[in-house]
Amino acid sequence: MTTDSKTENFLDFMSKVRLYDLTQRLSVHTPPWPSYMPLSVQYFKRIAGAHMGQGANGQIIQTSNHVGTHMDGEIHFHSSGRSIGNVPMDEWVGPGVVVDLSGELDDYDLYSPEMLMSKADIRPGDIVIINTGFHRYAWDQPESDELRYFCKHPGPGPDFHTWCEKMKFKWLGLDCGSADHPMNTIIRGWHPKLFAEADRKLFERTGQHWDDMFPLETYYQVMHIKLFPKRIVHAENVGGEIDELSNQRCWIGAFPLKGIELESSMCRIVAWKPE
Repeated sequence: MTTDSKTENFLDFMSKVRLYDLTQRLSVHTPPWPSYMPLSVQYFKRIAGAHMGQGANGQIIQTSNHVGTHMDGEIHFHSSGRSIGNVPMDEWVGPGVVVDLSGELDDYDLYSPEMLMSKADIRPGDIVIINTGFHRYAWDQPESDELRYFCKHPGPGPDFHTWCEKMKFKWLGLDCGSADHPMNTIIRGWHPKLFAEADRKLFERTGQHWDDMFPLETYYQVMHIKLFPKRIVHAENVGGEIDELSNQRCWIGAFPLKGIELESSMCRIVAWKPE
């Protein structure tokens, strides 16, 4: 087969591939991760003329990097890691799977490697996106619940981070506020009533209190602190058409800004799959 015919076959195949958008909508109403700066959008000129000029619409934006769908970069928690713009493009794109646990998870629940592997074909080196079901509480959804979305979402069980390291995943994606359980972040201190609620639920199910199962010196922000030095980062606030790819393998790509100084970046996440 000649190079030209290979190209034509490739282009023909790609013309029949469906593109899925796994990105949350972005707006000044999109809440950032708690305590972070929200998005601000301001016109500095308008077509008819305003402020500094006329003839075109022009905007200035100001934001933290943790608003809407975004990729946490290595230097977000690891000083000697790579910035977002210094990660080669091929590390953001590759084969992966969207694992749907939405029917099994509720407030404060834990997920395990076994739960994911029972649902989908997960392979070493994959990009793994986890559908916890909590994208339905995102800011622009009919069931929008900001407190539940950021402070009550499910999170990984005790051995999850070691499994991710063993599997050498390219990156992870979550359809909720964080890849860590909210009660293993600073949120537990900001919302003591919610922490007591989560602790009570865990004890009723397992006979263990939260700090017995998750001692802070080991599990505080473990998905960030332990995995980022291993170059296993993650995207948070994934959403969009995530429900349409339940437990399916596909080609997945994230497209953060090529910012050399960026510790993290808002990004577009898409998946490709043949019709």
